[in-house]
Amino acid sequence: MHTVWKGSISFGLVNIPVKLHTATENKDIKLRQLHKECNTPISYKKVCEGCQKEVNEEDIVKAYEYSKNKFVVLDAEELENLRKENEDKVVEIIDFVKLEEIDPIYFEKTYFLSPDTTGTKAYALLRKTLEDSGKIGVAKIVIRSKEQLAVVRVYKDALVMETIHFPDEVRSVSDVPNIPSVDVVVQKELDTALMLVEQLTTVFDPTKYTDEYRTALMELIEDKKANGTVNVTDKKPLPDNVTDLMSALQASLEKTKKPPTRKRTTKTKKNA
Repeated sequence: MHTVWKGSISFGLVNIPVKLHTATENKDIKLRQLHKECNTPISYKKVCEGCQKEVNEEDIVKAYEYSKNKFVVLDAEELENLRKENEDKVVEIIDFVKLEEIDPIYFEKTYFLSPDTTGTKAYALLRKTLEDSGKIGVAKIVIRSKEQLAVVRVYKDALVMETIHFPDEVRSVSDVPNIPSVDVVVQKELDTALMLVEQLTTVFDPTKYTDEYRTALMELIEDKKANGTVNVTDKKPLPDNVTDLMSALQASLEKTKKPPTRKRTTKTKKNA
């Protein structure tokens, strides 16, 4: 299993060398975009909206847009220094709470924690402590220059760390429109609904739930392959060096075949 982070867990004076492994994987089927005429993959280029020129990685700087079209530019050295100041390789447990006290809306991503060669005994100690106490640890960690709030808990025989959102990252429910008041429920309808819930109540078994769309899509793809319905291009695919899809989409501008007018316009073309 690939290691995405290496450091330690600390609680009190206990320090446990650990490795972090992604616990889940995205199994969405990725579809490429091709030019309809020749089946060549479409690529995206980073283009400056101001001068209509394609830019290289070394010509790009990062900035924060504090108001419309007003930016504070941050150079690479400033960002690197800030990252080094805040990147302690430690999962620091600062509190212990009950799992049921945290609403699922806060949970983000799950990682397995494995002990390093010298940390097996301390790892087992923390695991047993969490099991016997019925508590989970609330911790902070820096991953890829971003500080994260997280919880450490026991899952089967392993410790897992789940990153959770900070409170200001969860939007207020008061901003949700058209929520009905609590007094609009008819008792007879409620009784019927409760009966339906009772009839459908069972023990949770995750293996009974499958992605039916993904299964059907793969069956369609395999059927087309088996029947020879495959499009092949003889042209070499264009290199795709996009790192940020959103900025790539915004920057996917091209030169128009028509002579430019005095009033600058932005048009999008298909790249083959």
